[in-house]
Amino acid sequence: MKKSKLSVGIIAIALVIFTVTSCKDNKQDEKSAKEDHSEMNHDNSDGHHDGEKKEMAMNGNGASQDILNDYFNLKDALVADDNAKAKDLGATLAKSLGNLDVSNYTDAQKADLKDIIEDAVEQSEHISKNDIDHQREHFKTLSNDVIDMVAITGTTTKIYEQFCPMYDGGSAWLSINEEVKNPYYGSKMLKCGKVQKEIN
Repeated sequence: MKKSKLSVGIIAIALVIFTVTSCKDNKQDEKSAKEDHSEMNHDNSDGHHDGEKKEMAMNGNGASQDILNDYFNLKDALVADDNAKAKDLGATLAKSLGNLDVSNYTDAQKADLKDIIEDAVEQSEHISKNDIDHQREHFKTLSNDVIDMVAITGTTTKIYEQFCPMYDGGSAWLSINEEVKNPYYGSKMLKCGKVQKEIN
């Protein structure tokens, strides 16, 4: 009986050691897979990205670039904790969004863009009327809308999709600069975040 208890104890300890080792190996594998994936995102020559999306990403039109420029200005105002400037830029962005010409897109893309733009205008209008904490809440949804828009319209310049894991369960935004400057925390945690994708 003692022998069988001892055997069971040894097997249990062996299982625990095996599980812990497997988790560590798995985390290292995940980490190296993530590193490999991020390298693929930075080097499009490996064919990782779908050719159609690559082509679309090169075809940003003037109106979508105006939207992006106004979005980047708004993002910079939030980075600088400038509530008043963000209000003005929210109103400016709402107008730019309304000027997007969707006539050259497929019917499915037109429908998607219509929904995206409608929501983005609503978020921009909220930003134009609220305090900075509420502006940042609406900026999260606005950023998701603009990321979705860029997936359809493309961009004429290289931009970076950046991500803060701490704000509201994880929040993304776009930037023209690779250096991370966090619009969700501003001066409180300016460098919190990472580049998760290059779009060009």
